[in-house]
Amino acid sequence: MIARAVRGRQLMHGLSSTVVWTRNRRGQKALSGFFSEILAVTRLERPNEATMMAQRFFTSTSDDFDDMKARDEMPRDARVPDTEKVPDEWPNVPLLAVRRHPVFPRFKMNVEVSNPFVVELLRRKVTLNQPYVGVFLRKFNGEEEIVRSLDEVYQLGSFALIQEVMDLGYKLRLLLVAHRRIRITGQVVEDQQPPKEPVEAAAAIEAEASTSASASAAPAAAPVLIVEVENVKVQIYKQTIEVKALTQEIVKTLRDIMILNPLYRDSLRRMLHQNQRDVDNPIYLCDLSASLSAGYPEELQNILEETDIRKRLQLSLTLIKKELELWKLQELIEREVEEKVTQHHRRHILQEELNVIKRELGIEKDDKATIAENFCGKLKGKIVPQSIKQVIDNELTKLKFLESHSSEFNVTRNYLDWLTSLPWGVKNPENLCLDKASEILNQDHYGMEDVKKRILEFVAVSALKGTTQGKILCFHGPPGVGKTSIAKSIARALNREYFRFSVGGLTDVAEIKGYRRTYVAALPGKPIQCLKKTKTENPLVLIDEVDKIGKGHLGDPSSAMLQLLDPEQNANFLDHYLDVPVDLSRVLFICTANVVDSIPEALRDRMELIEMSGYVAEEKVAIARQYLVPKSMNDSGLTDEHISITENALNMLIRSYCRESGVRNLQKQIDKVVRKVAFLFVKKVGTHFPVDAENLTTFLGKQIYTSDRMYETTPPGVVIGLAWTAMGGSSLYIETSPRSKRNGRRGRGGGMLYITGSLGDVMKESAQIALTVARKFIVKRDLSNKYLELKNIHLHVPEGAVPKDGPSAGITIITALISLATNRSVRKDVAMTGEISLKGKVLPVGGIKEKAIAARRSGINCLILPADNQSDFAELPKFITEGLEVYFAATYEDVYNIAFSEPTQNVDVTAKVVQVPLEKVSGEVNVKPWRPMS
Repeated sequence: MIARAVRGRQLMHGLSSTVVWTRNRRGQKALSGFFSEILAVTRLERPNEATMMAQRFFTSTSDDFDDMKARDEMPRDARVPDTEKVPDEWPNVPLLAVRRHPVFPRFKMNVEVSNPFVVELLRRKVTLNQPYVGVFLRKFNGEEEIVRSLDEVYQLGSFALIQEVMDLGYKLRLLLVAHRRIRITGQVVEDQQPPKEPVEAAAAIEAEASTSASASAAPAAAPVLIVEVENVKVQIYKQTIEVKALTQEIVKTLRDIMILNPLYRDSLRRMLHQNQRDVDNPIYLCDLSASLSAGYPEELQNILEETDIRKRLQLSLTLIKKELELWKLQELIEREVEEKVTQHHRRHILQEELNVIKRELGIEKDDKATIAENFCGKLKGKIVPQSIKQVIDNELTKLKFLESHSSEFNVTRNYLDWLTSLPWGVKNPENLCLDKASEILNQDHYGMEDVKKRILEFVAVSALKGTTQGKILCFHGPPGVGKTSIAKSIARALNREYFRFSVGGLTDVAEIKGYRRTYVAALPGKPIQCLKKTKTENPLVLIDEVDKIGKGHLGDPSSAMLQLLDPEQNANFLDHYLDVPVDLSRVLFICTANVVDSIPEALRDRMELIEMSGYVAEEKVAIARQYLVPKSMNDSGLTDEHISITENALNMLIRSYCRESGVRNLQKQIDKVVRKVAFLFVKKVGTHFPVDAENLTTFLGKQIYTSDRMYETTPPGVVIGLAWTAMGGSSLYIETSPRSKRNGRRGRGGGMLYITGSLGDVMKESAQIALTVARKFIVKRDLSNKYLELKNIHLHVPEGAVPKDGPSAGITIITALISLATNRSVRKDVAMTGEISLKGKVLPVGGIKEKAIAARRSGINCLILPADNQSDFAELPKFITEGLEVYFAATYEDVYNIAFSEPTQNVDVTAKVVQVPLEKVSGEVNVKPWRPMS
């Protein structure tokens, strides 16, 4: 059963207008005047009977003097409207359970019933001229319309007359009028039959009209349809001062509510239409207040059940007081919102009027005309190509015919803003003085001769030609060597604007080529954004981490950069957003990378690669003394009076804490020392703090690198190799050891080689080649030595968690195998690198500078390098090669003679070295260096 609470209708209709409160001696006259004034305005609207098929059930009574007298003698709560006559006692009534809001005596409620059992029962009662029901409030909100147990409803409700009924076939719409309070005393059970069709139902009603319901105990699962009830006796009250005061306060509160919400008056008129003579009744006033309130069901039920008039008045007063506070809060919120809206609307109207006045006086033009003038003003002083000028003119013409509030207008305006903001033909004057450029580069960075030389060549060519063209340079090397910082210095030396963006992890092509204008919030790509920000056609653009560019479902950005970084194509770079060619040929592109192998071949072919190797200890000391220490002191607010770092402290710092190729970690450690000194100075521990090798550990903690080597004396089967990594060069040990035959995979036989240490496929192949060459070399020298053919050998490269790959460990593995087979140790101060062929020829490798730096860092004095790398070694600075004993080997015979000789022995291998002219040295061309892969 679906019940429509009367409260919903009351809130929709509300109250209207206000009343004037007149206090008198008795108070009841004021109450009657309050309601009489409301009723005098309009009459109650009756429902349209022509549009509703309904049945009415009431008996007219005369309104003579005797009836009035008899009515006045009845208890106040037992009075009913004059237009309807209901029996004083009616023991058995159908049960209607409603939700949220009970119905109070003298008030109406609309109810919809759709349950077949309840519908059939009500039809039968109406046919029998017994249109009475008991309306009770549910304790819990449920979806079912029938009640399974009396515990689901409150025991006290209202006896109601079905005044109107609309039969819709599958449901009934009822208009109920409550008359008195009743209480459930028990359940009445009658024979229940399933609902029938309309024709069968009419015949069944006539047959069941003569039968009476048999009262018996109801089964547990049977629904409660009819209940036995009794009237609730009303206590006789006296018109005490307290009752009068509560009554007047309720009337005053109702008046205040109508002042805040005048729409309440309509609902109040409907409720009082048929109860004009009872407006002075406090009981009726309580029910009226509860019916108007939107309180909780429990609170309304408490008012319905309360029999003491004083307590009932207090409950009703509390309820409408809450209603009053709610309307006050709503009025406050409405006033605040209205003030904001009114102020905004007023400002908008005044602004529009001001704009109209300005346009009439010629002070200001139309918005579209102003926007067009602004765009044209941006193009003054710029050399715009004719094709671009034509596009701008077309877009300006299009803008004039678009509505300013349309989305297309904003798209066109943004497009014109980008087109007119680009620096067409605007260039910064470049610095073409070699001395000034060299001074700036030397001032900012130590070393980096290759980079500085290339930039000075660029300046010299520009000075000769009188014009400058863009180039694409790529600085590659370990982290922390200054690739990004040198780009800033180059921009300052060339007097170019600087712009940087990183492509590390970039997976969207639109970041380079831009988004098409059809998308919401579309933007051009990074190159176009660079031109708008720098406001010049010849900036220096740094593309960082080009070796870490990604690839996803949104395209391949590395392929999109082919046109950007191609000197022959970027003169007509086409961005998806602008859709017009833009000249980027004057832009100097500088890319940075750690490893060039991960850069796509087509992209790498378009760039000029410049290697930036790591620093040796001497370079790090000079960089720390000239740049890092002053910068840290300046950042921390210290001067030379507060701290002094000795040369020995810097050497120990580099040797024991910062052995990496770059200087980034060195900067961190120096910052740490300076911060601790600043802390001690502020704490007033002292005024001057010298930092030397003896007290360096107090600032930085224990040393990270305590030993330069794994073995002080190299045992047989162990050789030091040199490796190239993305972090710079490093020295790695190659270890070999015999392995028991029973541990072999085949169980019998020997000559197996087991390899461990996270080696790649190329390095594993080099190990197999080295085993073959070593066997042939030993047999050639000693026919009786079959150690490598009979024994299972285990080859291991330490630091197994680091992947390693490359061919440059060939001669190192052969030397380790021969050392194990002959039980002879190699020189402890020797390290080697080089690829070996199957015939024993030593092939060139790359990364000679990094490997030489790694050898000096590890305290190695003797190096064995391929003969074809002699020209690479000759290009190294003297501070790297100074103090090194370097041999160049053409075959493994040369390597053997050097590695197994005594340090004081004079080994002459120059006759066996293949002398290669300098112009034919390949260096790193087509050579993949051996390196751990991280």
